[in-house]
Formats: sequence, C-alpha cells, structure tokens
Amino acid sequence: MKIKAIITGATGMVGEGVLHECLLYPTVESVLVINRKPCGVKHEKLKEILHKDFLDISAIENELSGYNACYFCMGISSVGKKEDEYKRITYDLTMNFANTLVKLNPGMTFCYVSGVGTDSTEKGRSMWARVKGKTENDLMKLRFKAAYMFRPGYIQPSKGLRNTYKMYKVLAPIYPLIKLLFSKYVTTLREIGLAMINVTLYGSDKKVLECKDIIQQSKAGK
Repeated sequence: MKIKAIITGATGMVGEGVLHECLLYPTVESVLVINRKPCGVKHEKLKEILHKDFLDISAIENELSGYNACYFCMGISSVGKKEDEYKRITYDLTMNFANTLVKLNPGMTFCYVSGVGTDSTEKGRSMWARVKGKTENDLMKLRFKAAYMFRPGYIQPSKGLRNTYKMYKVLAPIYPLIKLLFSKYVTTLREIGLAMINVTLYGSDKKVLECKDIIQQSKAGK
C-alpha cells in the first residue's frame, strides 16, 4: 500500500513534524499540504495549495480527490476566545473539511489531533475540552475507512524544524526528566508522525489514541 496524504497545519509544530516524517517515509508516495501561508518546504513528493478560508473549500475541492489519508493538524489555543468563536474555528472548520473529504475519498483514513484532557462526554466544565470532544465524536461518525483521534500531551520536538513552539524549545533539554515524571502524558513529534502513518497502513483497535497508544502505534509493523 502506498500512502497519498493530505496534511493541514504544516506551518504549525505538529503539522510540520508530521510532514517531515511523511517525506522521509518510503511508503508515503505523495503529500498535499493545504495552508494559509507557505510552509517553506520543497520536496519531490510535496504539493502545496494556499487557501485562506477553510470554512469554504469549494474553490479547491477538485484538487482533493485521489488521497487515502488525511492528517489534520490544524488547531488554535482557546485562550482569550469565547466558546462560539472557538467552536467555529475548531469544530465547524474541521467538520466542513472532513465532510468534503469523506465525500471525495470514502476509503480514506482520517487522523485528527486534539489533546490530553479532551472531553468525550461533551458535558464537562472545560470549554475547549467539550468542543474538542464533540469534534472527535462527530468525526468518528463519518463514513471514512477509519478515523483516529490523537491526544498528545507534552510533545518532544524534532531537531531542526522551524515551527517548534518556544515553550518546547525551553523544556527540550529536560525531556528525560519530564518523561520520567510524567510518562503517561509525554510523546515525541516523531512518534506522532509515525503513528499516523502506521494507523493508515495497519489500522488500530483503538480509535482514540492517548500518549501511550501513540508510542505503541509508532512501532507498529516493526
């Protein structure tokens, strides 16, 4: 099986890391990144589309057929945002994109990045966790070949990538200590990318992957 993947969020830390692993992985045949601004990466496998409004992707819909994986890594912080604004960007945007893809590529594996603490009940006190939970739940109802929800916590960045968040740059030197103390909530950016590739190739019994599941899945097929 050859993977033809669509990646969103490649100008952010997680999306850039997933893209990096895809370009290195021989089974990934081609990658389409869809961004609001250029990702700055050039590669023979890579095609990039610049598109501003992800709530309306009708103008690029004819470019989205023929892919068997989507690694949806877009996301924003909920800090300073009211629930309706956060829901529009997090839930509405994601579901609009996914509904278009499932119509064009029903045999696709869809991977969505949420985070540790996401609320599957959709009833908790945390606004962001409720919205992410609803997004996860509704994505898993779509008729993709498979849909997997990734819930990383602390992410150890990959060396040499340009979009690493400042917090992770500061904490990176003490990663061994963080992993020792909080192993349940720690994964690496490389493990996330490999886990997405591996669920596409081999599937997974778990549809919601916490950090320990991401680490396990990153080793699948070996």
